[in-house]
Amino acid sequence: MQRNATITVELLETSGCRLCGEAEAIVRTALKRRHHILKAVEILGDPLLEHRYAARIPVLRRADSGAELDWPFVLEEVYRFLL
Repeated sequence: MQRNATITVELLETSGCRLCGEAEAIVRTALKRRHHILKAVEILGDPLLEHRYAARIPVLRRADSGAELDWPFVLEEVYRFLL
């Protein structure tokens, strides 16, 4: 993949999750330097996502590779994750 290619980055979350809001703010800041797409993915209501992520959210996942970054993360880690 080219470094400048646009990818979709998914933030696996649940509504009302305070940590998810913090994670989203960090990711949005990182995305100002990269031209990727952020997609919020609500895990509640999807049994597979709930089983896999309920104890881990928020989780940042690259749609292109499936790579995941678990919370807690800081801005620098998100920059590296997006490269």
